[in-house]
Amino acid sequence: MNQKVEIGLQSYLKKNIKRRSRERIGILYNPASILPDYTSTLEAILKSGNGANITALFGPQHGLFSHTQDNMITWDGFIHPKLNIPVFSLYGEYRKPTEEMLSYIDTLIIDLQDIGTRVYTFASTMFYCIEECAKYGKKIIVLDRPNPINGDYVEGYRTEEDFYSFVGMLPVSMRHGLTMGEMACLYKEYKDIDCEIEIMKMKGWKRNMWFDETYLPWIMPSPNMPTLETAAVYPGIVLLEGTNISEGRGTTKPFEMIGAPYIDSEKLIKELGTYKLKGVFFRETHFQPGFNKWEKKLCNGVHIHITDRKSFKPYITGIAIIRAVSKLFSKNFKWKNPPYEYEYEKVPIDVICGTNRVRKSIENEIKLEEIEEECLEEEKKYMEMRKDFLFY
Repeated sequence: MNQKVEIGLQSYLKKNIKRRSRERIGILYNPASILPDYTSTLEAILKSGNGANITALFGPQHGLFSHTQDNMITWDGFIHPKLNIPVFSLYGEYRKPTEEMLSYIDTLIIDLQDIGTRVYTFASTMFYCIEECAKYGKKIIVLDRPNPINGDYVEGYRTEEDFYSFVGMLPVSMRHGLTMGEMACLYKEYKDIDCEIEIMKMKGWKRNMWFDETYLPWIMPSPNMPTLETAAVYPGIVLLEGTNISEGRGTTKPFEMIGAPYIDSEKLIKELGTYKLKGVFFRETHFQPGFNKWEKKLCNGVHIHITDRKSFKPYITGIAIIRAVSKLFSKNFKWKNPPYEYEYEKVPIDVICGTNRVRKSIENEIKLEEIEEECLEEEKKYMEMRKDFLFY
């Protein structure tokens, strides 16, 4: 059901807010922050007159220009060459805006395209901004955008408090089914933060809509998120970041192709066939990553083709792949060692999953059906928790 969606940025511009001339505005955005006609958020606000007094810009992981490739690759702030105002990095020396950064502004506008998966760090950056803006009396305006993999489906264990991290700051499922605006309100309420937040809601977006049903253009929100198909597999294949299996970084199909030199593709496909996974076809593939794991080495693995996105479960599929590889190639399979996203002690797979239950289940060869049943119970609890924060 295709339907034209009006995003939060359009709602903001339509209000034609007559701002106090001395109100100083900061914007947290990146290249995916655009209008349907591809005009950037920064340019659109400047042209509208609503942001004539923009005094600072902020950028999340991967940079203001979405140019840095991987986790824990930081970027430095700079002076904007045209506006001659500071651009502050929130994925560098600091991941939270400091008092000095916020001294440049009165209001922070946040316009970031999330991709529907908890470990994608844009929401965490927003959460830190909420905390710090509350501390220093700054207002926040969140310009809402669609959850590209729809807002109905959720998957995965909720993050346990012992495993809270930069990729898991709330007890939510991996595939959370929320928009950025909804997450902002959930976080504010859950953490009991006293902060002025205004959500510029969308019009026309329904929870069952995928991004390609919105008539909005897809712009890569980060270098390894090139397509909607990538976003659709990401909630499960991101788990491979906690292993020595390549998740396809360094190829033109990140997260859609996975493999390692020690894998026998035919054996892996045969084993995956026993799991009766729905909505997916595994095709034998071979690739040589240009960077990241197994750089310039021939990897054997599978290309993940979604045949029915309504029945496809990326999270359980990711677990199935790791379970199959660890079972078939136990001599070579390894869990990745710390650090992972600024967590230097806990095992990365536990940080990613927000629990150690996935790792322990795989190590103990628990049946995939049992893992899925446990996840379903977690998902029910999460759905109950989130129901009061749904706008659409």
